[in-house]
Amino acid sequence: MPELPEVETVMRGMRVHLEGHTISRASTHHTGLRWPFPPDLARALSGRRIDGFARRGKYILITLSGGMVMMLHLGMSGRIVLSEMDPTLPDADPAPHEHLVITTTQGARCGLVDPRRFGMVDLVAAGQAESHRLLAGMGPEPLGNRFDGAWLAARGQGRRGSIKSLLLDQRVVAGLGNIYVAEALFRGRIHPARAAGDVGRAEYDRLATEIRAVLEEAIAAGGSSLRDYVQPDGELGYFQHAWRVYGREGAGCPECPGPPVCNGVVRITQSGRSSFFCPRLQGEENDFGEDLS
Repeated sequence: MPELPEVETVMRGMRVHLEGHTISRASTHHTGLRWPFPPDLARALSGRRIDGFARRGKYILITLSGGMVMMLHLGMSGRIVLSEMDPTLPDADPAPHEHLVITTTQGARCGLVDPRRFGMVDLVAAGQAESHRLLAGMGPEPLGNRFDGAWLAARGQGRRGSIKSLLLDQRVVAGLGNIYVAEALFRGRIHPARAAGDVGRAEYDRLATEIRAVLEEAIAAGGSSLRDYVQPDGELGYFQHAWRVYGREGAGCPECPGPPVCNGVVRITQSGRSSFFCPRLQGEENDFGEDLS
């Protein structure tokens, strides 16, 4: 699933190509994705000016003229494909799995491709996006001013669940996913299965700093290309080449030589998802009640 850096990269690409444009026509090629499209979606979009873009967690918010916001989530395999076309010509047939197509009077074409159809599109009135059922109660943005070590420490206080589960809780911090939690915990030298309530304030301060750093580096690299993800211009993201522990089971981390000197990066399973860590730098503890298969 695209995580915060990938969604931010897509949002920025859409902003460059589409902001200020007027939608000449829109078309849908399925009844919906994870949920049905809003009624008359194509008609509701046609003729509106695209006034701005924002991101909330893993959601893209597109401000349209007439007091409307389109919410977009890429799901597991969704991606945005941007191209140019002559707006006076009829649109070409949709690409495979292309469920929504928008063209503008300025000659831009934007297609939403989602083979697995776990994404979503919705329309809400301007000013009501934050109260949408999918955004209400979401925690602060990890790159925003409200997020810091004090915020994390307060949410982790007395919590026996793992620090990884705390960071993946969208009510605690918005937009973090499996890849970047693993990388931030490595940089913060914290075992992913450690109880959140056992993490000290200084450690939370360092962890918040590393979360911000790893996200900023990933955004600068265009995100991580994993399975279906590419940037809107078709280019791959490159941050996967900078992963220090994620997906590196058995290999050495940047500060450890790996086998035969040490066992290298270890993978454990937490709540059905893989976690990767360096046992030398993040702790050898295996008494967290986790499935080590």
